[in-house]
Formats: sequence, structure tokens, C-alpha cells
Amino acid sequence: MPNKNNPYYSKSQQDKVVVPDSVWKQILSPEVYAIAREKGTERPFTSIYETSKEIGTYHCAACGNALFKSDTKFDSGCGWPSFYEPISKAAVIYTPDNTHGMNRTEVQCGKCKAHLGHIFEDGPPPTGLRYCINGVVLDFDKK
Repeated sequence: MPNKNNPYYSKSQQDKVVVPDSVWKQILSPEVYAIAREKGTERPFTSIYETSKEIGTYHCAACGNALFKSDTKFDSGCGWPSFYEPISKAAVIYTPDNTHGMNRTEVQCGKCKAHLGHIFEDGPPPTGLRYCINGVVLDFDKK
């Protein structure tokens, strides 16, 4: 988990966070850094949030940006925490990802551009979307 006392961790939705990679490397744990900044992926079925049913809000572990409400979380069986919509339109941004011979859409934090996971069109109503998110890059605030 990152140090929530660092100057880049804020629950404010207003400002974008632009931090040099060298600073991210100092303030994030190696596990969070590998996924958030190097676009890694955690092993499936290893996240503490994958099967969690607690009520609250999921935040970016790098900058604290609110990303998803627990009432949009569902069990997709894919091995990663899954949500059908972000907390707001500005919470996440989308980037084409054509790596590994696949055409996918990457989901990034709308505030610091941390890699979160990918979005797929096989989710439940009302959106039909599945935000497949690495639990390592999430922090959770219980309601």
C-alpha cells in the first residue's frame, strides 16, 4: 500500500497528478509500481478485493482518486475485481491497447493515469460493461 501521507495521495477530484517516474518509484510499493506505472497484471484470483462484498468506495492506490462504488461491483469469475461502471465519467480514461496480439481498451486512473486494467463488453446490465481491474492498484474505503 502506498503511504497515504505522501503529497500525491489526495481524495480531491479536481487536479491531475503529474509526477516523474522516479518519484512514483519512491512512493509506491514495488507491486503497485509494477502494475500502475509499468502496466503489469497481478495473477488472477489473488486480490483481496476479488470476492469482497464490503460496502464502500474503491480508490486509486497511487493517487487516491475515487474510481468505483461497491454497488457496481459484480462477480464475473474472471479472477480480478470487476465493476460495471466507474464512479464518474472523469474517474477513468480509456486508451487503445494492442499489446500481446490483442485489441483491447486499457482503463487508466483519470487523475494520475495509473494503469488499472481493461474494459470489456461482456458485463451485466445496465451498462453491459466489465471493468476488469487489478486489485493491487485499488484502495478501499469502507462506508
